[in-house]
Amino acid sequence: MRLKDKVALITGGARGIGLGFAEAFVKEGAKVVIADIDIDRATKAAEAIGPAVKAVKLDVTDLDAIDTVVKAVDAEFGGIDILVNNAAIFDMAPINDITEASYDKVFAINLKGPLFMMKAVSNVMIARGRGGKIINMASQAGRRGEALVLLYCASKAAIISATQSAALGLVKYGINVNAIAPGVVDGEHWDIVDAHFAKWEGLKRGEKKAAVAKSVPIGRFATPEDIKGLAVFLASADSDYILAQTYNVDGGNWMS
Repeated sequence: MRLKDKVALITGGARGIGLGFAEAFVKEGAKVVIADIDIDRATKAAEAIGPAVKAVKLDVTDLDAIDTVVKAVDAEFGGIDILVNNAAIFDMAPINDITEASYDKVFAINLKGPLFMMKAVSNVMIARGRGGKIINMASQAGRRGEALVLLYCASKAAIISATQSAALGLVKYGINVNAIAPGVVDGEHWDIVDAHFAKWEGLKRGEKKAAVAKSVPIGRFATPEDIKGLAVFLASADSDYILAQTYNVDGGNWMS
């Protein structure tokens, strides 16, 4: 087992990709803490996976809450070896309809949260002196602009950049920082995305989703199953010589 006795903290782990990572990490021997604003759903997810998983409530926009949760996990489990910054939200609108409230919310959750999670967790990793792995969730949307998706694209581009800078700053402590950029992933997230496109492009529900699925070279949407293998790799010793990279897992949508 590649993650035997490791402790992993996953934000937004109550559903979707984050939940898939939690399940995969446990199978590889890790203890996992799911940190999610929806504590009821996080608790049910933890109970379904088993005793190696604990759920805690966390709003990643609340810096005091971040510090409290990270210190509590560190104290209870004797350290944190892996951080996955998965919590994020999606919003979209033409540039002329973007609101300050939308900007503040998207960047608070998609950039501010991961940034201060990295700060808090790296501090406890440094104090323990055994290094660690940080995995940030970017997106193919961070690789390019999209006319209706300025805020989300910009926030994920910022995550790619933040990953690079954090990696260079933390490597001297034995902490590897990398990122994963999924393409289109089926599930609740894309149901929300599809509804936004229906609103702004005058489409019927499901039309955009069907068209996007056809545009993926591999011929389908991704699932969390398609992404978890890379997450396990980046969380394990197999990636010890990998730093500051963002890996595409998108069925061939973006080539870099």
